[in-house]
Amino acid sequence: MGLDSAAIKPHERLGKYLASDMAAVNELIRDRMASKHAPRIPEVTAHLVEAGGKRLRPMLTLASARLCGYDGPFHVHLAATVEFIHTATLLHDDVVDESAQRRGRPTANLLWDNKSSVLVGDYLFSRSFQLMVETGSIRVLDILANASATIAEGEVLQLTAAQDLATTEEIYLQVVRGKTAALFSAATQVGGVIAKVDPAVEQALYDYGDALGICFQIVDDLLDYGGDTKATGKNVGDDFRERKLTLPVIKAVARADAAERDFWKRTIEKGKQEDGDLEHALDLLAKHNAMEDARADALGWAATAKAALENLPEHELREMLRDLADYVVARIS
Repeated sequence: MGLDSAAIKPHERLGKYLASDMAAVNELIRDRMASKHAPRIPEVTAHLVEAGGKRLRPMLTLASARLCGYDGPFHVHLAATVEFIHTATLLHDDVVDESAQRRGRPTANLLWDNKSSVLVGDYLFSRSFQLMVETGSIRVLDILANASATIAEGEVLQLTAAQDLATTEEIYLQVVRGKTAALFSAATQVGGVIAKVDPAVEQALYDYGDALGICFQIVDDLLDYGGDTKATGKNVGDDFRERKLTLPVIKAVARADAAERDFWKRTIEKGKQEDGDLEHALDLLAKHNAMEDARADALGWAATAKAALENLPEHELREMLRDLADYVVARIS
């Protein structure tokens, strides 16, 4: 049976194994997203936090800590920290992208306004740093603070790179490492740090999270052009309409003839899109095998993630993390 058709998917199995820890994380999140003086903060935060996301990033922190034998309380703080950072970036991203839908529901900026989304995102970043400090670990603070800065840097880089046909796969990877993989790698790494593992194990946890995050984003970009709207919560072609140069398009542009390049220049760089343009874009992606080649890249990163796990202690959680890497790419099989 394939992972995608399995009765219990890997992230669900991980969630079941970590159920008591996740319950503690959810309780801490509810407690820390409260605000005595600004009731809009928990309203906006709850809309996104309780929207039914997989909570993959905090589960990675919990799994890494447990895999490494940690039995203290602070993995819960770190998991909540990771979720707050992720939620804050989503609130900000939806404002920047002028998005109207997230996880199949209206975005916070649509239901409230841009100011509320930005300011509540700022509040969550502040809360995340309070949680980091409570662990008493300068190393943890250093890793997560660096990840927060890297995420912001990646988002700013994307502003200039996303609509520039000169954007290369190398630049794309830099953007992805910033806006997505940085939090995955920090989430796994701090689980090991809190367990006081040796440097080789800590590096393996970082490498796993980094590769998984890159794979995750490539798959997300592929699903935008060929996914199920009900499953993804996004409309097919949103990235095209938002003029984002993602990996499949970058590959197609690199192989384009003069007429095709003019099409991409008009639709992506200049934003002059007409009826039928999305369908033509899909035809060009197929013509140049861009989707299949991007899928091959995703499979390569999944393999890198699984290879990193070989340096971790034997544990049933290690096998769940291996299955998770397979499942991420199984979504585009």
